[in-house]
Amino acid sequence: MLQRLGGLLLGTGLLLLGAFPAGADDDFRLPEIGDPSGGVMTRVQEQRLGQAFMRNVRKQLNVISDPWMSDYIQSLGGRLASNSSAQGQRFHFFLIDSPVVNAFAGPDGHIGIFAGLLLTTETESELASVIAHEIAHVTQKHLVRAFDDASRLSLPMGALALAAAVIGGQSQLGAAAMAGVQAGMVQHQINFTRANEHEADRMGIHTLARADFNPRAMPVFFERMGRATRFYGTELPEFLRTHPVTTNRIADSRGRAETYPYRQHPDSLGYHLVRATLRERQYEDPKDAVRFFRETLADGRYRNEAGQRYGYALALLRNRDYKGARAELDKLLQDQPQQTAYRILDARLYRESGKPERALATLEAALKLSPDSYPLTMAYAQTLLDTGNPGPARQALEKLLPRRPLDAALYELLSQAAGDAGEINQAHEYLAEHYFLSGRLEQARQQLEIALRDKNISLFRGERMSARLKQIQGEIAELKRQRNR
Repeated sequence: MLQRLGGLLLGTGLLLLGAFPAGADDDFRLPEIGDPSGGVMTRVQEQRLGQAFMRNVRKQLNVISDPWMSDYIQSLGGRLASNSSAQGQRFHFFLIDSPVVNAFAGPDGHIGIFAGLLLTTETESELASVIAHEIAHVTQKHLVRAFDDASRLSLPMGALALAAAVIGGQSQLGAAAMAGVQAGMVQHQINFTRANEHEADRMGIHTLARADFNPRAMPVFFERMGRATRFYGTELPEFLRTHPVTTNRIADSRGRAETYPYRQHPDSLGYHLVRATLRERQYEDPKDAVRFFRETLADGRYRNEAGQRYGYALALLRNRDYKGARAELDKLLQDQPQQTAYRILDARLYRESGKPERALATLEAALKLSPDSYPLTMAYAQTLLDTGNPGPARQALEKLLPRRPLDAALYELLSQAAGDAGEINQAHEYLAEHYFLSGRLEQARQQLEIALRDKNISLFRGERMSARLKQIQGEIAELKRQRNR
């Protein structure tokens, strides 16, 4: 049953609705779904399930925390979502550092895109077509209609089941999670129909056109993946397992795309820079990365020269060839001196080559032009910490908290800043939140227990930490109880 669930959820709009009743932190039962429209579930309940789902995903998969790449994929997904049929539905898009060619959607609009999928696409419109397809599965509530009798699942167990199904057999961690879920998982009967897939294609193509992407990118990508099927034999990539590409489906999507005016959508520079970053990360030895980018630049084997040169600069920097990296980066800065990715790399190059003050000056100048930039602020705070300035770093990071209250990477940096500033108790609290959001519940519990031993903490902070500790202890106990059934 779980294998069927995993195959279904990967890339087909995973959306199980339900959580514990609002305001009842010690009650972890999921409500019945009931009405296919999801009317039984409150907005708060969906958010809590989505948060619990993401904690499990972060624990099992290598979610990319790089602020600049995270900002790119959120911006791209947000543009598509704002042009979809979503009404009040929020979305959170994230990248996973894995060669798997796939994408999936989870509760509360959490949509994950594997690095392998991004590298397989040949245009930004192709990438957008897959994301638009996943958005449609969420907005049309396809999976909700397929679930029955969900009331016997608890919040922690339901979130773990969903995450385990998404991960499937892609790693030993995923297999272990699947085994842990089996004792408490309810036998759901699921039928994800071809009609759902066609509807997601239709809605996705409409979203592409409204967002000013090329709607014909969807059938083009399907067709290329379909042609690739014959090379894989029985070892199909996850995308082809979870998105069966038939001639009828290709023809249908092409026919729908042809109803929209033809428009050539140029790829954004961000798309090529993210692709280059992911490509450079694939090489364990930086010398191999340097060789790849040097040769492809020399031979002209690239889709975008700036993206390829950026990847070359990254590889040279990792190989500690600071002079070579500077030469490549300066060429890029001549054309686009205010490009955020270039400025962050510029500061990193200064910092790693022993010029921290130049790094700070570079980021301060960039922040004057883009004061609300998340990736620039994170890079600035990290540089401040590296140069022994934890106070200003903490101030900069705390300004991000209201906008990013569920950012695990942000809490990790805040913990370092508080610790370096001598605020040890606050450092434990921030680190506990980082562990909690990363799905490491035991470590989060330990950090809060340490923080609560301080007799000098304020009443407000003590009550806040005690409430979070109670929640974490409840989730740990519930998972143990259901696993021991």
